[in-house]
Amino acid sequence: MKDMAMDGAHVVLLHSNDIHSRLEQAAKMAAYIDEARQTYGNDHVLTLDIGDHMDRMRVETEASDGMVNIELLNAAGYDAVTLGNNEGLTFTPEQLDAAFGERAKFPVVCANLCRTADGTRPSWMLPYTIVEKAGLRFGIVGVTAAFAEFYTLLGWEATDPLEAVAEQTSRIRQQADIVIVMSHLGLRLDRQMAESIPGIDLVLGGHTHHLLEEPEIIGDTYVCATGKFGEYVGRVDIRVNAGTGRRSIQVEVIPLAAYAEELQASVIIEESLAASRHRLGRVIAVLDEPLPARIEQDSPLGNLLAAGLRRWTGSEIGLVNAGQLLGGLASGEVTAGDLHALCPSPINPCRMQLSGSDIRRSLEESLLREFIDKPIRGFGFRGSVLGTLAVDGLEIRYDPELPPYARIVSLTVNGLELRDDRSYSVGTIDMFTFGVGYERIKNGTAFTYYLPEFIRNVLERELCSSKAVADSFRPRWTSD
Repeated sequence: MKDMAMDGAHVVLLHSNDIHSRLEQAAKMAAYIDEARQTYGNDHVLTLDIGDHMDRMRVETEASDGMVNIELLNAAGYDAVTLGNNEGLTFTPEQLDAAFGERAKFPVVCANLCRTADGTRPSWMLPYTIVEKAGLRFGIVGVTAAFAEFYTLLGWEATDPLEAVAEQTSRIRQQADIVIVMSHLGLRLDRQMAESIPGIDLVLGGHTHHLLEEPEIIGDTYVCATGKFGEYVGRVDIRVNAGTGRRSIQVEVIPLAAYAEELQASVIIEESLAASRHRLGRVIAVLDEPLPARIEQDSPLGNLLAAGLRRWTGSEIGLVNAGQLLGGLASGEVTAGDLHALCPSPINPCRMQLSGSDIRRSLEESLLREFIDKPIRGFGFRGSVLGTLAVDGLEIRYDPELPPYARIVSLTVNGLELRDDRSYSVGTIDMFTFGVGYERIKNGTAFTYYLPEFIRNVLERELCSSKAVADSFRPRWTSD
């Protein structure tokens, strides 16, 4: 940073990332932010969020289309935010326009997204912003993980984030005393950015949920991050020596467990919960009998979801892990809230071509406890363990007494014996295309993703069909 003559400027930069709608933690964070402003004054506190504040697993976020998160960010007085994939990929452009364009009181900074239709950004999205605090000019660039194939389906073009950072940093370097990148890219790319792009003072990271209790200093760049779920708030104290104009940077992460929730934030959460009960009270179907869901074996609700994926995607076979369902459905009325509670993951339907040998291997794996009980984290999954494979279009006979990977005795596809050397169309979930859980499914080809629909939307359609519900009780797996 160039020398400056000023009277000992001091700015407290507070940053958050990957809160994932842990709203109570956001309320604790608001308390810490308020305490900092009371101590140092608003002109000496800069607040930034690095994305994935929203998570549709949380009922208030789901029911409000993310508005509860916007209200919490507004009330806490954030100066700028960037988008995470949970904002960009689980909400439609229209929902984002309503949330960030109409309700947000802060700029959204994201340099590597634009509308596919015309190559422009919406009016509420900036490639960078400059914020002045205590006489210091902070040039702030934001970038998000470039899941280009998925963004295209929602009308976005996601460009190379490091190229975007280099372009915007070059543009603002002479205008700013401190250049900050809000990076929802993950630690590997944060490090690469610090190594390869000159002129960046601070990289504030997210996406991979990494906690850096001490900053990584790469060249002249500090790389910082605060983990996940709002358990910590990041704090960067930036001071400028009044005599020399030289800066000093001190970085720490502050645990929030002992903080009480800020009162206004608590009221926002309570009011949003009350409103969400009304909105998600919409009745979808009325069941004559319960639809159980089991992690370790064939069950009606798992079958219904697998059949729905097959029909939704127009495929020969439906495959989904039973762990996507957090419970079954009781008889009587089924509401939108019930479906959200048992299937909260923001996971999308997917169609692919998959070989018979990969299908057979995955089905054999799904008979083993090491796969059924396998913990899964990330990739949109909001359950706890993988679970067995629920299927449709397949009839499977197996002998649990046979050795692992040789337990399937008979396997047919719509009445015909499965051929290992043949390719089949499979309706499944996008999570498998990342190599998560049943890893052989990622070997598929000709992927088609269905956005913005979630697998709970698939279930909703199936529940409206009495024929589909009745067929879900038909066993797909039979043991000898």
